[in-house]
Amino acid sequence: MDNTQFAREMLDRAQERFEDTFDQMTTEEANTMPAPLIKSVVWLMWHTARELDMQISDMNGTEYLWTSKGWSEKFALDLPDDTEDYRHTPDEAAKVVVSDRQLVLDYLADSIAFTQEYLTTLDERSLDDVIDTNWDPPVTRQVRLISAIDDAVMHSGQAVYTRRLVIGK
Repeated sequence: MDNTQFAREMLDRAQERFEDTFDQMTTEEANTMPAPLIKSVVWLMWHTARELDMQISDMNGTEYLWTSKGWSEKFALDLPDDTEDYRHTPDEAAKVVVSDRQLVLDYLADSIAFTQEYLTTLDERSLDDVIDTNWDPPVTRQVRLISAIDDAVMHSGQAVYTRRLVIGK
């Protein structure tokens, strides 16, 4: 198994964990922040989709799915399109609410499929390409991919924990 296949498998598992967690909750429960610093399952799924969307779009030089596929309008959040969601305060995170469960599932699926497609275009040598010199040491494509995929895996586990806090199972 090469590195990109490994990465695709990790993303598949994160998506399955998110979907399984979400399926065990009502929409109201999935929108609930169980404590001010613990984000809702909806926020975790939305943030994961945004992170993958932004990171992969930046790496392949395309417009974010968030705007190019109309996700911004579909979600209609009371937040700017360039919101730095990883820095959301509890009040900002509480604005990420959906009434249509399928919306967050579809955006997550779209972002994961976009990432999966990108991974299939890479060869092992391209993983060593430096893509961001704003850091010391400079960031390679592999490091950026690991960061984005690790974030997805971490947040899918947080979603399980959040579900347990909200509904007790």
